[in-house]
Amino acid sequence: MPGAVKTEAVVLRSIRFGEADRVLHLYAERRGRIGAIAKGSRRPRSRFGGRLEPFFRLDLVLHEGRGELMTVTSAATVAAHPRLRESGPALGAAARACDSVLRLLDAPDPNDAAYNLLCRYLALLDERGDAGHATALSFRLKLALAAGFVPELSACAHCGEGDGLVAFSGSAGGVVCGACEAGGFEISAEAHRFMVDALGRPLAEAPAAEGRTLRQVERAVNETVEHHAHVRLRAAA
Repeated sequence: MPGAVKTEAVVLRSIRFGEADRVLHLYAERRGRIGAIAKGSRRPRSRFGGRLEPFFRLDLVLHEGRGELMTVTSAATVAAHPRLRESGPALGAAARACDSVLRLLDAPDPNDAAYNLLCRYLALLDERGDAGHATALSFRLKLALAAGFVPELSACAHCGEGDGLVAFSGSAGGVVCGACEAGGFEISAEAHRFMVDALGRPLAEAPAAEGRTLRQVERAVNETVEHHAHVRLRAAA
C-alpha cells in the first residue's frame, strides 16, 4: 500500500540523476534492498546535506508510491563513518562490501543478519582504517550465510563423508572428499579451518591467515556464489 515508510538503512550506492536529484540503492533494516530517489538533494541548500553518500547509515522516512523508486522525504544520520572516508584502503573495502550486498541480496525483504553484518563491518572499517583481507573474507562468508549460500564445510558436499576432505567444489557447494574431488580444486587444511573459524567467530575476531590460504578461501566463496547465486563478486582485496 502506498504511504510513508520509516526504516534505518545503509546507502550502498548513490547516483546523480537529472539536474539536482540522486537515485539511491539502499539496504534497509525493515525492507531489505530498495531503490529511492532524493529530489533536489544535489542543490546547495538541500535539507539532506551530504548524508546521502555511500556508507552512511541513516534513519529514513520514505514515501512509497506506485513506481519502482520510493521518495526520500527525511534523512537523519545514525553513523557517518568519517574516519573510513579518510582511508583509501577502508574506502575500497567498504565499496567492495556494499557491492557484494548489491549482488547477493536483491530481494525487498528484511534480513536482520545481513543488515547487522554490513553495519558492523562498516563500523570496523571506521575504527581501524582498514580491516584487512582476512576480515573482508570473513565478512563475505557471513554474508553468504545470511543470503543462504554458505558452503558446506562439515562433510563432503557430494557424498556426505566426514573424513578425507581434500578439495572444494563450487558446483557441489562445499568441501569434497578424495573420491568426489573431480571438478574441484585442492584446498588446504588451513583454508578449511579458516572458513569454519570465520563463521563461528564475531567479525571483529576474524582468524589470521595470509597468502595461499586466503586465495583458496576467496576462490571457494566466489565459486560457491557463482554456481548457486549466479553472481560474480569483485576481488575481496
